[in-house]
Amino acid sequence: MLEMSKNLRESPEMETDPFSDVLSFVNAQSIVSGGFTAGGAWAIRFPAPDKLKFFALVKGGCWLNIDGGEAPIRVEEGDVFLLSARRSFILAADLEAFPLDAVSLFAGSHGKVTTIGEGEDCVLLGGSVRLDPACGGLLADVLPPLIHVRAASPQATVLHWLLDQLVRERNGELPGAGLAAMQLAQLIFVQILRAHLAASGTLAAGWLRAIADKRLEPALRLIHGDPGRPWQLEELAKAAAMSRTSFAQHFKAVAGVAPFAYLTAWRMRLAERALRDEDTPVSVLAGLLGYTSESAFSNAFKRATGNAPKRYRISVRKIEATSSIPTPALQERIA
Repeated sequence: MLEMSKNLRESPEMETDPFSDVLSFVNAQSIVSGGFTAGGAWAIRFPAPDKLKFFALVKGGCWLNIDGGEAPIRVEEGDVFLLSARRSFILAADLEAFPLDAVSLFAGSHGKVTTIGEGEDCVLLGGSVRLDPACGGLLADVLPPLIHVRAASPQATVLHWLLDQLVRERNGELPGAGLAAMQLAQLIFVQILRAHLAASGTLAAGWLRAIADKRLEPALRLIHGDPGRPWQLEELAKAAAMSRTSFAQHFKAVAGVAPFAYLTAWRMRLAERALRDEDTPVSVLAGLLGYTSESAFSNAFKRATGNAPKRYRISVRKIEATSSIPTPALQERIA
C-alpha cells in the first residue's frame, strides 16, 4: 500500500483523493450477483448479509422490511439502496405473503435473472461489495444500516445512466460484458456513497464527514498525498484558507479528532496494511511514515494497536496462513 502510494504520488498526472485512498485501502470490490423478475403477491426473505449489499429497482415497486427496523420502506422504480447492517430483510410486493427463502430460491442461479410468480411487475438487480476482512471496518462501521437513493433525488441521475448501461451489458452478450458489468457495479457503489456524502450535514463527526467537508478538503489532500511529511498546523490551515485556531477547532468538530490525531491514525492504518501485505523493513516503514527512528515508530504503533510492529506482522500473517485454508463447506461454495 505504501509502496503503491509512493509510486502514484511521483506521477505528475495523479492527484490524491482521500476518499479514493480509503476505498483502495479497504479494497472495496463490487459485483453484480444477479437479479429477479416478479409478479403477483410475492415476498422473499434474505439472510443477514456478510458483506455490503445493494439493489436497484429497474421496474415496478416493492417493500423493504429490515429486521429490527422501524417500519417497512417503500422502494420505487429507479431507486437504489445499499444495506450495511448484518440483519435479515424481506423484499416483497405484499408484506402479508409468506416469504420464500432467498438461499434456496437463488441456489445455482450463478448471476442469472430468476423468475418469481407470473409477469414482470417488478425487476430488481442485486449486487454485493466485498471489503478487506482485516480493515474493511474502516468503511463499513461508519455507514448507516440503509442508504436509500430515491429516483427523484439529484444524485440519482448518474445512477440511472449507470443502471441503463448495466442492463444493456447484461442483456447484450457483448464482448467483455463481464468486465464492463463489474466496473459499472463499482461505479454504482461509488455513486451511492457520493449520494450519502451529499447529506454530510446529517453525518456524525468522523473521517467520513471530514472527507465530505469542502473547507477541509485541501488539507486532507495534503495529509493523504504525503502522510510521511512532518506537517505543521500552519501549513494545513493555510491550505484550508483558515487561521490556525479556526482550522483546529473546525477540524475537530467535523472529524471528531484533532488534525494530528487524524494524521497519526491514518499513518497507523497504513502501517498495519504494509506490515501485513508488504515485506518493507520496519526501519524503512518508520521513515516512510515520518518517524525519525524505528523506536519512535514502534512506540507509536504499540500505543495505537497494543503490539510492536514486528510482533504484529508475525501474528497477523500467522492468522492469515491459518484462515486461508478453505473449509469443506467453503470449498463447495467456491465451486
